[in-house]
Amino acid sequence: MADGALYVPDDLLVHLRRARDLADRRYADPLDLESLAAEAGVSKYHFLRCFASVYGTTPARYLTERRIERAQDLLRATNLTVTEICMLVGFSSLGSFSARFTDLVGMTPSAYQAKYAAEGVPPIPGCYVFMHGLSDRL
Repeated sequence: MADGALYVPDDLLVHLRRARDLADRRYADPLDLESLAAEAGVSKYHFLRCFASVYGTTPARYLTERRIERAQDLLRATNLTVTEICMLVGFSSLGSFSARFTDLVGMTPSAYQAKYAAEGVPPIPGCYVFMHGLSDRL
């Protein structure tokens, strides 16, 4: 490997995909490195190295990005508060959520929500989201 990338055997790729799919499906759950590695059937250290090599990011960063993407959807489409959205997408700290959101999106969650509210798109009532759940959840 001239470029220094870790060689990941083809038979491991399907297991890494399974762990990534778990993060995509259950992003709001308290997933950690051990649970994702268990889904892939390898040690957490081997999983971390292989995942980063294949996907170009760490599992934690991938999960955070997935949560922020879902938060963006909810901020644009619902009338839920930032705190409610923070908890719905799997963050346990509003401060951490706001900091990660700002780092990745370039504005605070409140500013992002206000930007889309000003465009006049009618939001989905929060009570509907709580009663019927999120569309991409099982």
